This record gives sequence, structure tokens and C-alpha cells, in this order.
Amino acid sequence: MIGFAGLSHLGIVSSIAAAAQGFDVVGFDENPQLCDDLVRGQLPLHEPGLKELSETHRPQIIFSAELSTLNRCDVIFISVDVPTDAGDHSNLSPISGLLDRVITVAKPGTTIVVLSQVQPGFTRNAQVRAERNGVQLYYQVETLIFGRAVDQAVHPERFIVGCADPTTPLPSAFQRFLEAFDCPILVMRYESAELCKISINTFLVAQVSTTNMLAEICEGIGAEWREIAPALCLDRRIGPYAYLKAGLGLGGGNLQRDMVTVTHLASEVGADASVIQTWAAGSLYRREWALRVLHREVLTRCDQPAIGIWGLAYKEHTQSTRNSPAVHLLEKLTSFDVAAYDPAAVLPDGAFPHVHRSSSPLDACQDRDALVVMTAWPEFSDIDLSALSKSLRGRVVIDPLGLIASDRARAEGLRYFRIGTGRLTTC
Repeated sequence: MIGFAGLSHLGIVSSIAAAAQGFDVVGFDENPQLCDDLVRGQLPLHEPGLKELSETHRPQIIFSAELSTLNRCDVIFISVDVPTDAGDHSNLSPISGLLDRVITVAKPGTTIVVLSQVQPGFTRNAQVRAERNGVQLYYQVETLIFGRAVDQAVHPERFIVGCADPTTPLPSAFQRFLEAFDCPILVMRYESAELCKISINTFLVAQVSTTNMLAEICEGIGAEWREIAPALCLDRRIGPYAYLKAGLGLGGGNLQRDMVTVTHLASEVGADASVIQTWAAGSLYRREWALRVLHREVLTRCDQPAIGIWGLAYKEHTQSTRNSPAVHLLEKLTSFDVAAYDPAAVLPDGAFPHVHRSSSPLDACQDRDALVVMTAWPEFSDIDLSALSKSLRGRVVIDPLGLIASDRARAEGLRYFRIGTGRLTTC
């Protein structure tokens, strides 16, 4: 039996994915109401396909607020969220406390796996406490991607496992669990695995930052980034899976957190991390792309402008607004009348009194001087542009991510703006 301690976004998705592979699962959380809701099939999060997968495999999962329920498990994953402060510094004390409590109830010989992301050195420091209680401690790199969590959990690209001694075979129950997903299993020392997740995010930041910088150059010289990106994907040194979508900086929380972690680690060992600081500054600059266009085209030209916004989540298929460019934009528009729509995300009560929550995309555009599309929800691509044009009082559509077809928008008489698209001029 497989256990998950902490029914966070990661814990819920991972436990259901484990059941989908045929395992009996225990999902533990200290929140009894959350456990009761999950027993009734009420999910507290939005992920495509999760509801259907849960309904199919819920009979294989025991959700419980009783820590002792984990005693029947052969493998227990620590799967709580890692809280971060305003400076994106991780607070690992909730993970450490939960790990200690799980160690005390686990039966001798149990394998405990830290699935939550931790900083290098955490797992080895905890190893002594685990061995003292007769359990084996491992670290596994989590593969959670908001909006694609189900696909990643059911069909992982690889498993990265950290252990005290990589030359020692994995415990049989843990090995069987990993092999059930039919993907490569990479075993390495604790510290390598802990840094591996940060390394993956660092390379992703490099791609995002370079892409956004080049897309801005496109806007200035009349080039089109969407024409350039396919050529880069055909270069074997970059590849077909490179992240080459121009956007609004680094969204979510993990990338910023790992940039802070890398900077601190570099400082501790005397390495130069100035490139990380440059990427972080570039992300903040890119985040205000929509605001710069909105200021130039609308805010300085209209008396008492009214703004419509599509999307509040930091990306599509999730309700998370952590480090959302849309929320950052709202913070800059406190003096203006704003209407916003998102199919899943909601704003904290009372946080943005100048924002009116709209019931539909077109409702958010009614009598607005401009529309700003901040999240790439697929439904925004299917909007009737004729109806959109009639709803808008102004003619400005700011669509950073290119959800709306630019030629169709301009055919409706809309003034359309997208990241990475230059306006051609004639000599």
C-alpha cells in the first residue's frame, strides 16, 4: 500500500495517479474537512482530467485525518506544499515537522520518500532521524506542472531519486511502484537529486528569459517571433521541446523560489550567480509588458478609462494566482475601473475593490476602452470577435500570448497588440 502525507495539490494528484496504476492508496492530511470532501469526491483544485480519474479510482483510496492510518503503508510520500515568503524564500519547517510525525507511526522497514521540493542538504540531515526509527529515507524530484498535473503524474518523463548511497538497490516496494509507470529511473545521491530539480528550473528560466528578450527585439524591428521559433526547434542543440513561447516573465512560484535558492547557494560556495539576478530582473520587466502597452495606447489617451481583463490565473488550466502577471497588473490599476473574468481563478475577498468580477468573457468587455488577455485559457481563442468588437467601447485588444487571431481581430476594426510581433514600416 502507498501512502501520501499531505493532501496538497501535489499530494492529491499524486495519490490519484498512484491509484490509477493499480495501487491501494492512503491519503493523509491533518485537515479533517479536506479529507471528508475528498471522500465525497469534492476536489479543492482544478486540473484537466482529475475529476474523471478520481471518480474511476476513488474506491482504491482511503482519505483520512488519522496519522496512524499510514502505518499500513510500505511506501509513504511526504507531499505537502512548501510555503514561501514575499521574497520567495522557502520555509521547510512544515515538511520537517510532518516528516518527524510520519517517522514515528511508520512500521519498521517502511520507505519514506520526501516528494516536496527541499533545498540541498535537507534529506541527508533528516536521514539520521529516519534510521533511528528503523525506516529508510529517500528524496524524489516532484514533476508537478500546474494545468498539466494529471498527464505528468500518470505519464512521467522520468523519476529522479535521491538516496544516501546510489550503489545500493532501492527497496523492493519502492522499486515496484516506480517501475509501474514505465519510465526511466535515475538514482543519485541526495544532494544531486535536490539540486537536480533546481537545475531543471534554472535551464527553463534561461529559455524563458532569452525568448522574451528576443521577442521584444522583434517588436522593435518588424520581425515575428512565431516565425523564428520553429527554426530554433529544428536545431538539434536546442530541440523540438524547447520552451520558446514569448510571455510575461516567470509565472507561478517555483521558478522564482529556485532563482533565490541558486543565488544563496552560489553565495555560500563563492560562485558567480549574476546571470540569475539578471534573469530575475528581466522577468519583472517582462511582467509589465501589457501595462506599458495599455499605458501608451489607452491610459494616457482616455478620460476615466475602463479596462476589461481576461484571465487571473498565472497560466491556463489552474486556479492558482501566485505570482500571476494578471494580479500584478491589477495592482498597478487601482485607480481605474476594471472588470475581470477567469473560468477558475478567484481573487481574495476584499483584495481588489476596484475590480468587478464578470460572469463571462463578453461581460468583462462591455463598454470597456480596452481588453487585456492575461491568461491563455483555450476558450478565449473561440470568442466571437464580432460580438467582442460590439461589446468594446474602445478598439484596443492587448493579447500578449496571442490567443486571438490577429488578422481576424484587425478585420473587425480592432487595434491588436501581441508580444513578439513587430509593426512593419515602409521606407
